Amino acid sequence: MSPLFGGFMERADDGLPFLLRYESVAHYRDGGVWILDRRKYPAVEEFVHCTDYRQVAKAIADMVTQSGGPWLAAALGMVSAAREAHRLSPDAAKQHLERAANELCQARPTTSANMKAHIQRVLKVAQNAINTGEDAEANTYAYVMENLEKRYRQSRTMAAFAVDLLPDEVTVLTQCYAETLIGFILLVAREKGKKISLICPETRPYLQGARLTASVAHDMGVPVTVITDNMPAYILSKGMAHVFISAADVVTLDGHVVNKIGTFQIALAAQHLAVPYYALGIPSVKHPDISTVEIEERSPEETVHALGIRTAKQGVKGYYPAFDITPPHLVSAVITPRGVFLPQDLKRYFED
Repeated sequence: MSPLFGGFMERADDGLPFLLRYESVAHYRDGGVWILDRRKYPAVEEFVHCTDYRQVAKAIADMVTQSGGPWLAAALGMVSAAREAHRLSPDAAKQHLERAANELCQARPTTSANMKAHIQRVLKVAQNAINTGEDAEANTYAYVMENLEKRYRQSRTMAAFAVDLLPDEVTVLTQCYAETLIGFILLVAREKGKKISLICPETRPYLQGARLTASVAHDMGVPVTVITDNMPAYILSKGMAHVFISAADVVTLDGHVVNKIGTFQIALAAQHLAVPYYALGIPSVKHPDISTVEIEERSPEETVHALGIRTAKQGVKGYYPAFDITPPHLVSAVITPRGVFLPQDLKRYFED
């Protein structure tokens, strides 16, 4: 194990609450991947045990983990696939890993392009180990954990840019669960002596705002208020929140922000009421414009249920696009690891 995780160096998740600790998102042991079931937290603290990459892909598709969780879960699924490849010939092992990579990165359609690039890097590490006769499982696991550490440090950098834009005393309206980004915003704000509080829309139908974002804030000692999904415009009109901040599952090069359904309507209200909207994300070269983004449509049944209880009569239809699209003119700034950009100027992100 790298000294980084053996206690000799500070981990990038130090100072973050339970939900954002590496092992609490997902962890790997003896070929299996354990993923925290975010559908049940905080009522139940339970991990879903996946014995192979196929079960990991299913867990991601079934919303066991969301936001940045699938990035770690899928990568650990590749580690599990690398362990399975031990018993195969080199050619068969590489084919097995390619199948695993394809299935894992396609588990959630909207984020598949960004996920594919991530999983392809993990795949390359595993294949290189096979080519050189090294331990593909060990090498892949080491790479995944190193990459995880870098991703957390990158999130902290982005959060620091965001905090610099905030006044010394601020209430932030969020949307869904921005995971490490919201955690680091709260942590960095505290380190800089800023008084920050959160208002979290509940985020139907899985209630990530109420169950996850609010739990992170509460566990960090940050004042947090949960509202229903039809309240943001009223909250903003009353001056109860000073800024709207969300993560972004996809940021296209032409400045569109694709994020959890509901983001667009909050951005509309924010612009109307002169409240800034900051989106945190990395522009995607895979998506030069919004026409290349596929919006995931999930089972309609999910919208007529709440926490396992049906909320509408049998025969009533539902509809569930999991993401929506916020156009550039509604986004005040896109906050990236390389600084703050206007959404119309994102191509400069790649100039250097």
